[in-house]
Amino acid sequence: MKNILVTGGAGYIGSICVEELLEAGFKVTVFDSLVEGHRSAIDPRATFVQGDLGDRDLIFKTLAKVKPDAVMHFAAFALVGESMTDPSKYFINNLANGINLIDAMVAAGCKKLVFSSTCATYGIPEKVPIDERTPQKPINPYGQSKLMFEQVLKWYDQIHGLVHVNLRYFNAAGASASGKFGEDHRIETHLIPNVLKVALGQREQVDIYGDKNATPDGTCIRDYIHIIDLAAAHILALNRETSSYYNLGTGEGYSVQQVIDVARKVTGHPIPAVIKAARPGDPARLVAASHKAHKELGWKPKFQRLLPIVESAWKWHLAHPHGYGD
Repeated sequence: MKNILVTGGAGYIGSICVEELLEAGFKVTVFDSLVEGHRSAIDPRATFVQGDLGDRDLIFKTLAKVKPDAVMHFAAFALVGESMTDPSKYFINNLANGINLIDAMVAAGCKKLVFSSTCATYGIPEKVPIDERTPQKPINPYGQSKLMFEQVLKWYDQIHGLVHVNLRYFNAAGASASGKFGEDHRIETHLIPNVLKVALGQREQVDIYGDKNATPDGTCIRDYIHIIDLAAAHILALNRETSSYYNLGTGEGYSVQQVIDVARKVTGHPIPAVIKAARPGDPARLVAASHKAHKELGWKPKFQRLLPIVESAWKWHLAHPHGYGD
């Protein structure tokens, strides 16, 4: 049985990857500070260590004790707007604390890392869909911090033999197959949960930022990928014997208006929407090309359409109208 340490395993993506790992027969230890994650989002079958990657001694002791075969690294701050007002927070947590983790891996003899990166490392692309040949030119400290960690990983592979797989994706959505785990951020900026909060009666309306974009309905287009498909890619990445990087997406972008329309259909709620001014620097269309992941990882997303993704999210939010409640 493979032994996996998951940092950020109490967060949205991490918690569902933990469940999928356990279902696949892996032994899992979750390392999470619970600053953003939720204690009740941790599968009870996993071993839990509460700690911050900023605590260098603790992460070294944890790696030495757990002796994982591989690490999945999800622990990061991910609010783009906040990174523009508090860049220090992002460079400390996403870069410096990440270095604490890989130093501990080297010390413990752990040679494989699956890194939850982001397509935000590309910034505003010259063309879409975005493939891995696209120049990485981040436009905010969040994307920059992720890119810088990717660059550090290249040196750790060269010097220490640390095999790493960087997975870059945009909009994770949906809930776990069991229905136990879903999306609950303390500060929610993602479109689908915010749209569903209107249907739950927790928000009066959903805001649409700009409707004059060069898209069919004028609203921004984004690539939404089911969390189950993301988890599958992370598990497949464990099989890589050499370092690489992959974009993960469906290749089928959906506009803000389309998301709202599908949510209206799924929930049966009118979901009022209000047009607001476009946000500066907000690209009209961001869609990831994933041919490389299909070819090299054997990754094939099961959820190609928006409807089942929204249905999955809605089912979880109905069962957990106040999230995890902590």
